[in-house]
Amino acid sequence: MTDDVRSHGTDAAREADTGSASAARPTSVVDARVVTGGTVSDRPGGRLPGDEAAGPLAAQAIDTLRTLAMDAVQAAKSGHPGTPMALAPLAYALWTHGMRYTSADPAWPDRDRFVLSCGHASMLLYGILHLTGYPLELEDIRQFRQWGSPAAGHPEYGHVAGVETTTGPLGQGIANGVGMALAERHMAARFNRDDSVLVDHRTWVIASDGDLMEGVSFEAASLAGHLGLGRLCVFWDDNRITIDGTTDLSFSEDVAARFRALGWDVVHVGDDEGVPGYRRAIDAAMADDDRPTLVVCRTHIGAGSPGKQDTSAAHGSPLGADEVVRTKEALGWPLEPTFFVPDDVREHLVEAGRRGQTIRDAWQARLEAARQADPGRVAAFEAALSGDLPAAVTTALDAVGLAEGGRKMATRKASGKVIAALESALPELMGGSADLAGSNNTRLPQSGDVRRRRFGDRNLHFGVREHGMASMLNGMSLHGGIRPYGGTFLVFADYMRPAMRLAALMGLPVVYVFTHDSIGVGEDGPTHQPIEHLASLRAMPNLHVLRPADAAETVEAWRLALERRDGPTALVLTRQDLEPLDRTRGRPVSAVADGAYVVRSGAESPDVVLLASGSEVGVAVEAAELLQGQGVTARVLSMPCWERIDPAAFEAACGGARVRVGVEAAASFGWHRWTGPGGALVTLDRFGASAPAGVLFEELGFSGEHVAAVAKDALARAELGGAGACGS
Repeated sequence: MTDDVRSHGTDAAREADTGSASAARPTSVVDARVVTGGTVSDRPGGRLPGDEAAGPLAAQAIDTLRTLAMDAVQAAKSGHPGTPMALAPLAYALWTHGMRYTSADPAWPDRDRFVLSCGHASMLLYGILHLTGYPLELEDIRQFRQWGSPAAGHPEYGHVAGVETTTGPLGQGIANGVGMALAERHMAARFNRDDSVLVDHRTWVIASDGDLMEGVSFEAASLAGHLGLGRLCVFWDDNRITIDGTTDLSFSEDVAARFRALGWDVVHVGDDEGVPGYRRAIDAAMADDDRPTLVVCRTHIGAGSPGKQDTSAAHGSPLGADEVVRTKEALGWPLEPTFFVPDDVREHLVEAGRRGQTIRDAWQARLEAARQADPGRVAAFEAALSGDLPAAVTTALDAVGLAEGGRKMATRKASGKVIAALESALPELMGGSADLAGSNNTRLPQSGDVRRRRFGDRNLHFGVREHGMASMLNGMSLHGGIRPYGGTFLVFADYMRPAMRLAALMGLPVVYVFTHDSIGVGEDGPTHQPIEHLASLRAMPNLHVLRPADAAETVEAWRLALERRDGPTALVLTRQDLEPLDRTRGRPVSAVADGAYVVRSGAESPDVVLLASGSEVGVAVEAAELLQGQGVTARVLSMPCWERIDPAAFEAACGGARVRVGVEAAASFGWHRWTGPGGALVTLDRFGASAPAGVLFEELGFSGEHVAAVAKDALARAELGGAGACGS
């Protein structure tokens, strides 16, 4: 080992490295060598204490992971090499000792889940997946971070088998892992029997300092400890380095004490323990099913790099060509070819990747035995994993629509009736709210509350943890077997946005129940009255935002949310009661599926078309009736879901009206797309106020009289050849 590398070794090694001991060490790195026989041996220098503790083949495998990361980041000219280099011993230990998986069947339902919460260390995951035989080729790694390569800069769900979730925004992976662990416990409670176990796996997470700094990780970890999710283990990469420098610039808390206070077991692995230390920690985590486990892993970022180990320079950029050479020399690794994988390492890790097939085959045998003994249970298990909606869902929705669709009620209450109707029709439906179940109407009335050791129930209390809730919903959806939903006030969607964005990116069918959707909140005032939130959510790709206008539309909104398999849906619901719409002069409520539809036709070629969503559709209908009395023909379109609108069908629905008026108690952003240059708007580009809801709607212009006046003014401008008008 060279002086440069030893200076970054363990604390104990640094303390012992004094006096005449330095004279006995080599004074230069080994000569660069080129591979000739497909293996590397006799490799002095570069390794940290503990790297060789599991034997020479393990040490070779660890260095293979390190050098693949160095080469990939260097070739891409961007990336994060240091963390994969530090965590290579942990990845080796986990994939050869602790995790139950088989590369031959990456989607095996009872596999252990692995989450790389520090997604910037993606080359650690890509390296171990490639080496253990997953369908990720070395050429894919050569094309790391390039167009078309599945080896994206951060792991992306659906791109590579073995990537269980998209990570990168720090903290999300920990909360996803909590959701996965909770889903496993629920599925086990639902489908396991004493003599027939179908669900029996664990969730493993690797997290960084940054993950633990983000608040979402604390929210989720708190709930995990409270519930006693003992099949969850988080490895904390305590390398004490961030992009800006050492962590003591901003982070000095006792993390271990914090997690103990949250109800977690805490295990420490020193920087000189290597693979045996990690195996000991894995065994400790597997021995405790009553508490989640945090493993504190003292590591060294950029391990093995003579010039950049333990520095922020190893964090967010390539080591540099010269430093790659120096590091390979220090490790005794060949400089050419790059992306070198020794034959014996490949054989060793491919065999590790196949080892789980025996466990998987035993599980399959249990499944088939259960199918013979209890076919109904297995059919329900497989139906849950399929994600297909049972026919009973359609029946339940039709029934609640018939019973409740014509009644005056708040759409949040209508949503609550839908949830109650779905409880028996869709056993996979599971969710709750962020301490607002009574206001959001999210409770499944016949089910109990999920508590410690009571995971078979279906009502989740997330506490006042909106961000953690949204991220946990992602983990539950990714796990499979559950259709998760979560509720809060619309104004608090801002707390959830990072996790919602990832749900949209991954295409997860999560349902968000957002109530108290406008100034209709009333007396609570502008802090709780959403203004910009609809526009903000509509701007997110692949998120469907549904704002129903009455109870009947609410039923259809839930139908669309549940039928959707390729992304999340936000249901935006009122606090205040709404009158049922009269659709006798328009299309049936099933037309909600078109995103926009005629609820009052007016005339074949109307003078004005009024476009509205949610509670303002009723206002628009009132305005249309007033306009008719004044000799102006007006059509009304309900626009519950912009994302589902076909532009050509929308134009046809507008019927060639000379003027279009958009009406929504929210920000105007986005509405000009529908009203056009000659249109008008009755929207709200200001904050609300504290007053009864009815007073607010009247004072801020959301009345039939004001909308009719704005429409007539816009029509007059159009007749004069003007540019239209804009109400406020």
